[in-house]
Amino acid sequence: MKRFVLTIIGILCISSITLAQDKPAKTKKETVTFYIENMDCQHCVKKIEKNIAFEKGVTDLICNLSDRTAKVTYNTTKTSEAKLRSAFKKIDMEAVLVGEKPKEKK
Repeated sequence: MKRFVLTIIGILCISSITLAQDKPAKTKKETVTFYIENMDCQHCVKKIEKNIAFEKGVTDLICNLSDRTAKVTYNTTKTSEAKLRSAFKKIDMEAVLVGEKPKEKK
């Protein structure tokens, strides 16, 4: 009887450990490239790297000063393209998705 009870307790412990392990959450990453018209010096690049790289959900950021582009890879469950544009706007940078026509200034 003791052996049966100990076996049941052992099975319960092992099964609870395996069931309690978290399964990795499926994250969807997306990469977008923004054209930053007013990124014209190394200071601007540092400003972007300092601020945008630490936005929630951003996993990678590559700035190219000669092309005036910022390539951002982000987790779509934590942020969006619109939120990234807003983050650029906070640091006085206008971000336009590459391939998208820039808005006319009034």
